[in-house]
Parts: sequence; C-alpha cells; structure tokens
Amino acid sequence: MSPGLIGAAMAGVAPALFTVGRARVWEDVRSLVIPLVIVLVGLFTVSLLNGGTLQAAEGGPLFLVLFSLGWVATLGLLALGAVGCLAAQYRTPAGRRDGAPDASAGGVPAVPMPGWSKPPLAVVGSGWFGIGAGLLVFPGFWGALVPWTVNRADAQGLGVWALALGVGVLGALAEDDLTRVRPALRAVPVVALSVAVVLAVHLRTVDWTSGPGISLLALVTGLFATGVSGRALLSRALRGSAASPANDPAGPGPVGPPGGNGGRATTDPRR
Repeated sequence: MSPGLIGAAMAGVAPALFTVGRARVWEDVRSLVIPLVIVLVGLFTVSLLNGGTLQAAEGGPLFLVLFSLGWVATLGLLALGAVGCLAAQYRTPAGRRDGAPDASAGGVPAVPMPGWSKPPLAVVGSGWFGIGAGLLVFPGFWGALVPWTVNRADAQGLGVWALALGVGVLGALAEDDLTRVRPALRAVPVVALSVAVVLAVHLRTVDWTSGPGISLLALVTGLFATGVSGRALLSRALRGSAASPANDPAGPGPVGPPGGNGGRATTDPRR
C-alpha cells in the first residue's frame, strides 16, 4: 500500500516535470522544483536512516539486493544534483527580459488568486504539511494514526511526500500568481488521481471509518480540487485578457510621432 502511494506520487508528478525544460525564467517553475528537491533529499535521507531494513543490509535474492543499492545510489545522485541546481539558481539574479525585471511568467500577465480561494488553499497546504512533518519527525506516533499498517520507513517516506505537497500548495499561496504556478497546477490533480487509483485498488486495506481515513479522503479531494479550480481560473483569466479591448488586434494601436517611420505606429521596445 505505502510503496504504491509513493509510486503513484512519482508517476503523477512526472508529466509536469517535462515543463521545467521549457521554462524561460526560474520563477515559472519554482513552485514545482522546490517540492521536488524536498522529495529527493527527503527520500535519500529516509533511506539512509532506515538502512538496516534495506534489502542490501538484510540480504536476499541478488536482484533485490542490487535494486536496493541502485535505489540509494540513484536517489543520492539526484538529490545532490537537485540541491546543486537550486543553490546555483538562487545565486543568480531574478529573471529579466530586455534589461528590465520580468513581471510575468513567459510573457503572460500575472493572474492573482481570488480572495475566496486563499483560505481553503491554506487549509489544504497546512494539512499536508502538518501530516508530513509529523510522519517524518515522529513516525512512531504519527505512523500509528495512518489508516493502514505502516512500518517506520514507510511512514517517513509517506511523510516526505506529504511534506512536499504541503510546501507546494503553501508556496503557490505565497506566490499569489496563477501563471507562476502552472507547472504545479498540472502536477497536483494528476498526483491526486494516481493516489486515488491506488486507494481504490486497496480499498479494503484502508480503515475508512476512522478519523485519519476521512481526513485522507478530504485531503486528496482538496488536492484534486486545488489543481482543477486553479487551472480553470487561469484559463478564464487568460481568455478575458485576450478578449479585452486593449488586446484587440482591430483596435487602435499606439501612435508614434510623425517622421522617420512615415507616421506608422511604433512600440517602445522597453515595454
């Protein structure tokens, strides 16, 4: 159950990671990259802290031992690379275009979040963050509250992912710009759907009548609603911006002074 949920989260976030390579400025993808760094570093740390339970330490079939060693080595390299990229990014100036600070994501105007969306977003983000921190730091206590049986390593692994989801949602709230969190908006609903599929397959394993079971259902639903509603709000805002008179191609354009350009309209390249 627990490995399935971790795998579902990995599969869910993978499609959105391909958008990182298309980003023109760091601010376009930091809402997705920072949680990714937390996942890589966290899972690597959890693997080391629970090294005695790894197949490589306990022994067993050669394939499982090699897979165990490869898992730790791959996580270590990915975590090191992610931290290095993050440190290098924060040593560079903020994204700029044409010598001026870039105030939009990929040339798209900023779209602030509506006021009504912020309280529920804060609840969802705080819920995931709190559960993740509890599972990671106090797995013995919080692991017993998980609505299915988990060991220490599973509890901490799930805690890392929950913590990363909480950071991502709260980071989007702090960003307050739907254009900046588009990669995260792509990832969040897919993660929620992937997790829902695993929960449905293991339906009888989960104690749905318990408080933690109900809370898990609410948090997964909230995660899905966050991504879907965020993308809907962004699409509506962009359609409204495209249909505004200021962006109407048939409308009057800026008029430049008569002279060398024959009285044709000119646009200030600094804008």
